Parts: sequence; C-alpha cells; structure tokens
Amino acid sequence: MATKLCFVINSLEGGGAERVISNLANHFSDKNCSVTMICLNTAKVRYEINKKVKIINLVERKGHQTLLNRLKYAYLTFYRLLSVLKKEKPVCTICFMTSANIWAGLCCVILGLPYLVSERTAPVYTLHQYNKLLKWVVFHIYRKSKAIVLPAFEMFKGFKRIKQFEKLHNFKTIHNPIHHFSHSNAAAVNSKRFILSVGRLCHEKGFDNLIEAYSKLELTDVDLLISGEGPDRGSLEKQIADLNLKDKVKLIGFKSNLQDYYAQAEVFVLSSRGEGYPNVLVEAMGMGCACVAMDCEFGPSEIIKHGINGLLVAKEDIAGLSLSIDKILNNRYLRSEFSEKAKSINETNSIERISANWEQLIMS
Repeated sequence: MATKLCFVINSLEGGGAERVISNLANHFSDKNCSVTMICLNTAKVRYEINKKVKIINLVERKGHQTLLNRLKYAYLTFYRLLSVLKKEKPVCTICFMTSANIWAGLCCVILGLPYLVSERTAPVYTLHQYNKLLKWVVFHIYRKSKAIVLPAFEMFKGFKRIKQFEKLHNFKTIHNPIHHFSHSNAAAVNSKRFILSVGRLCHEKGFDNLIEAYSKLELTDVDLLISGEGPDRGSLEKQIADLNLKDKVKLIGFKSNLQDYYAQAEVFVLSSRGEGYPNVLVEAMGMGCACVAMDCEFGPSEIIKHGINGLLVAKEDIAGLSLSIDKILNNRYLRSEFSEKAKSINETNSIERISANWEQLIMS
C-alpha cells in the first residue's frame, strides 16, 4: 500500500519555496507514495507537477480584504483543511511557509497526526512581526512538530532572537535541492550581453540596491535583466526612469524558461536583504553562472565560498556590489573558473541526496 503524504503551502503561483515543494512532491510521487498537494489559496500553478500528485485548492479569495472577509476565509481555510487531513490520514504532513505551518500544524494537533513545519525565509520578515499571542500559538505548534526544517543552518539564530522560541530545540537543516531544467535553447533572450537577477519584486530582494550598483558601472554594452513580479514594480520602474536607465534595466516579469537566461547571463546577482536559502542562487550556480551575492542572513555564505566559486559582498554595500560585478565582467578567466566550480552544487544539492534527508525525517 502506498505511503500517504500531504504537502501544504499557500499556493504554487511562483517562488523558491513553491519550486522546492513541487520538486519534493514529484520525487515522492515516483517512489510509491500517494501524494496530495494542498494549497490554501487558489492560484495559477507555475511549476510542473507530476500527474500522480493530487492538487487540492482550499479557498478562492475574492473581493476586498475586509475584516468580515478575512474571518470568512480563515474559517473556510481551517474547516476545509481539517476535513481534507481527516479524510487523507497521511503518515506525515509537510508544511512550507509560516501561514501554512500554522494552519496545518493546528489541524494536525487536533487530529493527532504527525507533521513537519518548514520556514523558508528569514524570521525577521515573518514571526518577528507577530504579536505576543500569535507567537505563543506558533511556539506551541512548532514545539509539537516532528521537526522545524530550515534550509540554512544559520537560520535557527533568527528564531532564537524571539524570546518564546529560545526553548525550541527540534531544528533540522535540509538544504534546497537543485532544480533540473529542461535543456536551454540557443536563441538569444536579449540583444546585448546581460547581468541577471531573479526574485519577487519586493523590498527584501534589494533590487533597488542592485539597480543603483549597476548605474555606477556606466555600462554601454551590458544590460541588467530582473525576472519576477511583485508589489515594488512601480517604485523600481520610477528608480530606473530617474536614473535614465530605461533602455538598459529591464523588468522582464516571470519567465518559465529561466534556464535560457541563466545559460546566457554574464553574471548572476543576488542582492537580497534577507533570505532563507536562496533557491535562485542555487539554480544559477547549477547552470554554471558566475555569481555575486550579498552576504545577508541567511544562506549565501553556506552556498558561496568567497573567491572560490563566487563572490560575497557585505550586506547593503552598494559600492562593493558594483566592484564585484565589474570584477567578473572584466575577467574572463575568473568568470570561467567560478562557472566551473559553481556546477559542483549539482552533486551536493541533488534531488536524490536532499530527498533522502527528507525521507529519513518523514519516516522517523
């Protein structure tokens, strides 16, 4: 009889956590597991999901986010998730991201089902912003989980800064698996050489710093492409216009063929102010990109060995970011060396190796 697993996340609309959970669900569905993917919110599925994976969307949010609507959707989310888990009775429920962790963890506690929670980004952007009562609730949900899975080892320090979480000891580090893209196409994706960055257009990703760093280089033959969507598109477009970079800095939106961009980029840049374990950095290195990353909390320093397989820059050091990008752009030998050494991440972060760690934890 197939082992039943349930994965829970907000949606599969796009993002690093969404890609990781999709890859894990696909992997386990090919290993004689009955896999159900539960999305709290109805949204377009951006990633390829194995046909054997059953996808259940709980709530389609419509209308303005009034207090009445929020209460309505909270009730529907809780009731429907409880019903699905009660029916499925999985061996383990694997939850990704804070809101999914809370809802699924609460349901599993009520039903007496084993579960894992997984935080995917720096706690300063999530749990640190909760009030004392909600932190207390989260603490007890996380304490009763089989483990709190973190993609970067150093992330546990972020949790320890929350007083209630000082007593938590069930942390487990499992890095993100590398995503294997389909073969890249040779057709040029941009008319000029380009620097690439990928991520949600929001403050945490630091694209404003990247655009400023790029402007200091005064490049005439190298564009900056930023792939992603998000709430900061308007402010970034204004910054680009103010710096007179409209023809050089391009916000290209969400791309399903990212492998073509990774394969053709001169340099990949991660400019984040905070991360969990940046999936796009792992993807870029796996595709052989020479990479520069802000040494933010958390993740980049566990992926890049400075001067060996890429370059790390102090957080918020815009001048240093410019210099590091320039260093790689103007040194073909260094770019080639970083490219070759970066590819070793295909071994250390293979889906087989990472999923074995998850399987051991799920079945323990």
